[in-house]
Amino acid sequence: MSIPEIELRSPDEISRFQLEKVKESLRYLSLRSPFYKRLFATHKIEVSGITSWQDFAKLPFTTKDDLQQHNFDFLCVDKSKVVEYTSTSGTMGKAVTVALTEKDLQRLAYNESISFSCADGSSDDLYQLMLTLDRQFMAGIAYYEGIRRLGAGLIRVGPGLPALQWETIERLQPTALVAVPSFIVKLIEYAQAKGIDLNTSSVRKAICIGESLRTDSLELNTIGEKIKQAWNIGLYSTYASTEMQTAFTECGAGRGGHVHPELIHVELLDDAGNPVKDGEAGEVTITTLGIEGMPLLRYRTGDICRLYTEACSCGRNTPRLGPVIGRKQQMIKLKGTTLYPPAIFDIVQQVDHIHDYVVEAFTGKLGTDEVKLYISVIDGQQQNVERSLLSAFQSRLRVVPEIAFTSQKDIEALQQTGGRKLKKFVDRR
Repeated sequence: MSIPEIELRSPDEISRFQLEKVKESLRYLSLRSPFYKRLFATHKIEVSGITSWQDFAKLPFTTKDDLQQHNFDFLCVDKSKVVEYTSTSGTMGKAVTVALTEKDLQRLAYNESISFSCADGSSDDLYQLMLTLDRQFMAGIAYYEGIRRLGAGLIRVGPGLPALQWETIERLQPTALVAVPSFIVKLIEYAQAKGIDLNTSSVRKAICIGESLRTDSLELNTIGEKIKQAWNIGLYSTYASTEMQTAFTECGAGRGGHVHPELIHVELLDDAGNPVKDGEAGEVTITTLGIEGMPLLRYRTGDICRLYTEACSCGRNTPRLGPVIGRKQQMIKLKGTTLYPPAIFDIVQQVDHIHDYVVEAFTGKLGTDEVKLYISVIDGQQQNVERSLLSAFQSRLRVVPEIAFTSQKDIEALQQTGGRKLKKFVDRR
């Protein structure tokens, strides 16, 4: 599949194109959305007066709380036009329903087809899907429809069960995997234990979902390095959310996930709602384009990232979004040091002999943030693991959380959320 023509235009042309798309979206919202009709009336906004990016920057924000409290007020069509109901995982609170029309499903398929193509995919590929396609999981149906639109083949194996995954790889010879990076590590460990030669398998690349592969400087993080050192395959990081109905996927250059300007407008903002300077981290704030069912305007995702605007070696002139540094709601102030859970995850993942873990944040007796790291380890390795963790935390973060060794059963109990995802971070503050 060829690169969409708009992604090859100059930044100025892309900006003018997006402004027209945004104005179309504003007109649509003012006519169809109960939520935005009220919002525009409250703030005395005439959408016809929004003619520049300076005007746009004065518009109010939408938050997760708005979606949770007024979920179906965001619906812009009659329910008879809804063909699919999806839902957020509820990881950050009450789950949100996102309704899609047939047009939205087609947009979703288009988004994923150009995203897989961006990740060096083609109709010659065979993708093995190691994720759920049920439980109202939008990404599952998006990947499925996107791969079909790309013209490639797919195998729906579902999550977990390394033995089944490897049996399928050996039997059907997929060229690509779609999986969570930490599960790819489990595939590697299983293969090594069973004497499977990873680098003679049919797999040539992995589209990595749900977890970041990269550090803030766009180098492979600990889990990315673990995969790359054991398995010589291409790794492509992605970023997406149910609410935005759009994905940001890396090309082969591995320098951040490309923005698709016909589908979404992205801003990076500071706490006061002002644009951050080039290269600075800010809160990802999105305006969806071309959505019929539940479009969003200046939606603050809570995710902290960096945006890269220089031209990419792949030929695209679109901005690229770096990995999630952390979630605004999950920021921790531990003994005077500001950090996010991914920084702790990265240290834990580089220490050998750890079977699984959970990070718990809570409020201490003095009203300050406290962090407890629960770990299950391979038998007999507790002392070595503790020594390695203390050294790594002191050298890299300058603060050390409380460390508690426990059973895998207890870890799994802490991770259970009742939703689709197992939690690595539990916030009890």
